Amino acid sequence: MHLHKIEEITILPGNNRNGDTENFNKITIKPGDTISVVGPTGSGKSALINDIEIFAKKDTNTKRTVLVNGDYPPEDFIRDPSKKPVALITQNTKCLADLSVENFLEMHVRSRKITDEKIIQETITLANEFTGEKIKPHVRMTSLSGGQTRSLMVADAIMISNAPIILLDEVENAGIFKEKVIECLKKHNKALIFVTHDPLVSLMSGRRIVMKNGAVEKILEPGEEEKEALSDIIQMDAALCSMRERIRAGEIIRSISLT
Repeated sequence: MHLHKIEEITILPGNNRNGDTENFNKITIKPGDTISVVGPTGSGKSALINDIEIFAKKDTNTKRTVLVNGDYPPEDFIRDPSKKPVALITQNTKCLADLSVENFLEMHVRSRKITDEKIIQETITLANEFTGEKIKPHVRMTSLSGGQTRSLMVADAIMISNAPIILLDEVENAGIFKEKVIECLKKHNKALIFVTHDPLVSLMSGRRIVMKNGAVEKILEPGEEEKEALSDIIQMDAALCSMRERIRAGEIIRSISLT
């Protein structure tokens, strides 16, 4: 199996916390798919994407199985970080290496045996499309804000890791431009799986996996049914972003415009 030639991944059902089998036959995810994982706190959202990240083989608490192209993945996918086709980025992603952004990316480029000298600057440029706080090559990784770190990790997953599967665990409130991230990942034909509480992210996704009691409760594919609601939420989100910037700038908010 070629490292990045992933045509689909398949999630086979496990059990809920009572030991009952999950309410689906299989979930198939292909490059370009956008899926949001929703549900109350403690419903098992992060456990689902962790199963995907480690290619579970009935060896986790959920007893799920994750296949690649209809078969168990090669051991390299699980054991070798440089060959792993999955990038997991969480709200708590931190970098402990006291390197500059440029040196950090250089180290990753060398480990991947990439010879394209322009890829480091291209990665930083892409990261700066996802955050309002510009990232500079010479700045230390440890001094980046949460939003800058997450933006850089997303760009790194696209450009350097070239991971075909991107897992984002509740990063939408961490200072990133979520619409731009989703659009970019679609453009690069990545399979994108969001754990989210954000209505905009959920409505922009092609499917929603609804979690309950540690298991998949149902899978929704609303499509055109939610088109009007998505249009409304985009306007509302833009208004909230505008208000946030005005508050940061020290303005007094006397009115709210949703147009």
